[in-house]
Amino acid sequence: MSLGQRLARLAAHLQDPRKVAAFQRLCGVEGPSGWAGAEQRGPVANGGPAGGQEHPAGNGAVPGAAGSPRRWRRRPRRNSLTEEEDGSQEFATRSRFLYYLFSLGTELGNELFYILFFPFCIWNVDAWLGRRLIIIWVWVMYLGQCTKDVIRWPRPASPPVVKLEVFYNSEYSMPSTHAMSGTAIPLALLLLSYGRWQLEWKVEAALVPECSEPCLLYQLLLLPVLDVLAPLSSEPLDVIAGFLYAILILVVFHPLVDLIDNFNLTYKYAPLIIISLHLALGIFSFTLDTWSTSRGDTAQILGCGAGVACGSHVNYILGLQLDPPPHTLPLSLSSLTVPVFGKAILRLLVGVIVLLLTRVAMKKATIALACKTFRVPHADVRRARQRMEVELPYRYITYGMVGFSLMFVVPCLFHFIGLS
Repeated sequence: MSLGQRLARLAAHLQDPRKVAAFQRLCGVEGPSGWAGAEQRGPVANGGPAGGQEHPAGNGAVPGAAGSPRRWRRRPRRNSLTEEEDGSQEFATRSRFLYYLFSLGTELGNELFYILFFPFCIWNVDAWLGRRLIIIWVWVMYLGQCTKDVIRWPRPASPPVVKLEVFYNSEYSMPSTHAMSGTAIPLALLLLSYGRWQLEWKVEAALVPECSEPCLLYQLLLLPVLDVLAPLSSEPLDVIAGFLYAILILVVFHPLVDLIDNFNLTYKYAPLIIISLHLALGIFSFTLDTWSTSRGDTAQILGCGAGVACGSHVNYILGLQLDPPPHTLPLSLSSLTVPVFGKAILRLLVGVIVLLLTRVAMKKATIALACKTFRVPHADVRRARQRMEVELPYRYITYGMVGFSLMFVVPCLFHFIGLS
């Protein structure tokens, strides 16, 4: 058997949805009666039933669930863009700990984690580090989302796989962008910090480090690792491909991060180029396939990256938030006292509230404006948001303003109220 045949055989083995279903059962997830016995007998729609069969009938009851106190019934998690009638079934789980652990891992690839992690890094640790992390994150996520729409690899068949959430039902699965972000962020954080921060790389220091804001960040660094393991409904091949793809992108783009960041800060016409380039990349991603949540997520990521870059440029031009001079490197760790910790948490709370208010206000304004400009009926907002002429400007402008507020508006507010 040739190497190519062996690789094809291995890929087919890793793509088998029954492997995912077996792992779900190992973790205590059980579907309705007859779910586990469903076989895949041919190509299926993205996340659809195997072999062209319908989802098992019934009310979602799980054998033995009613009589067993150790099983908890759940419904798949959904968001505002999720269809109510999506064919998803109630499932049961024997382990609340594993269920919430994987749910936490999933959230580490969602907006909730990013709107806490990046602001904490920029406002409380090192803006230089935060800017470069966001540059790498934007490229990793953009390439990952676009690659999904190019490869068009369907999600595991359901059944036999139990859907634990339906956020990404319309997305393709290859590569896993959760695995990509969970790989790229920790590795980039380590690479960018090396030589900039005076850290002792010891096992005991990693487990119980000296209290400091940067060390808190490194403890948070352990969390995205869960993100690699989070896709309990993803095929092993998707996760492996996402892990390797993220490393490849990191190898290519890490040497360019300094050049990109310096361009964003110093070039006179950088904001115009940044906004135009990110918008063009967003328009390109919208032409790859029909509507899916990946299109909106891509525009959202690009908008955030453009806003952060423009905010960094304004800071540099006005002489605000200047980076420490080279002769002060490596930066030393300061002890985390109660006043310092309290001030850091207060900055995070105040800043995130401002970001959330910006997001809500811009979302409401841009959706209404886009619907009016392009004459899109807005009685059903969910349907309207699936139109390219609405979703692209709404996501791009809204999260562009969130990114700009993150880098410029909120730090100015901190200076004004004495939290800088």
